[in-house]
Amino acid sequence: MFGRYRGSFRRECGDILVEAESVDGLLTYRRRCEGQTFERILVSKTGEVVINPVEPVNLPKDITDFLQIEFSPMIIEPGASRTVYLKFPIEIGVLVECARDIEVVDVFAPDSQKYTLYGSPTNGVITRYYESTVYPEVPLVEPFREGVMEFSIQNAYREWVEVSRVVFESTDMKIYYGDFVAATAKMKILTKTMAETDFVDAPLRPGMVKSVELYTARKIPAIDRGYLMEWGLS
Repeated sequence: MFGRYRGSFRRECGDILVEAESVDGLLTYRRRCEGQTFERILVSKTGEVVINPVEPVNLPKDITDFLQIEFSPMIIEPGASRTVYLKFPIEIGVLVECARDIEVVDVFAPDSQKYTLYGSPTNGVITRYYESTVYPEVPLVEPFREGVMEFSIQNAYREWVEVSRVVFESTDMKIYYGDFVAATAKMKILTKTMAETDFVDAPLRPGMVKSVELYTARKIPAIDRGYLMEWGLS
């Protein structure tokens, strides 16, 4: 389903249908997902329809820029580093692109979304919430619902630290796709309760295609600065 399309096309997977049909010279985009439908007429001579996974913080509406993944607790030795794998939620973006501009047409997902508060009610942030198992190797994922995150964690603190969640700024997120959807991220533990997190702009496997970021398509300035977790690691 992911890829670039010109003119008419039809892609269907389970309960997800995405298509563009030319009728009387007008190209109509249609989408069906979990019983919900969406339709737009596209007027274009040279444009392409781009379908790819996007930052999973857009549904049911723009609520937050933060993604929080909770996982099985890990106790990290002082100075230790380890790479593990987590799962993260997927949202699917549909964009139209020409030589001069790119525009978001549709964003959808087959699952409902959960949100929670990270930090205090006065100074904390709302986050998109997701639960994952910790995997030592790349796990199998359910297509169009979840992706694989390569997660490197480093304890730069002088004591053992327990970690059971990570919070990211989604504007830094770099998503790639191929046989599955993937992202690469890292966490540096600073104290018992603080850590720096960020995404790495690199494919998990050679040959993966980089997704068009929604922040780029919406012309929203984004500076890759990572995120400082100040409200606890578990």
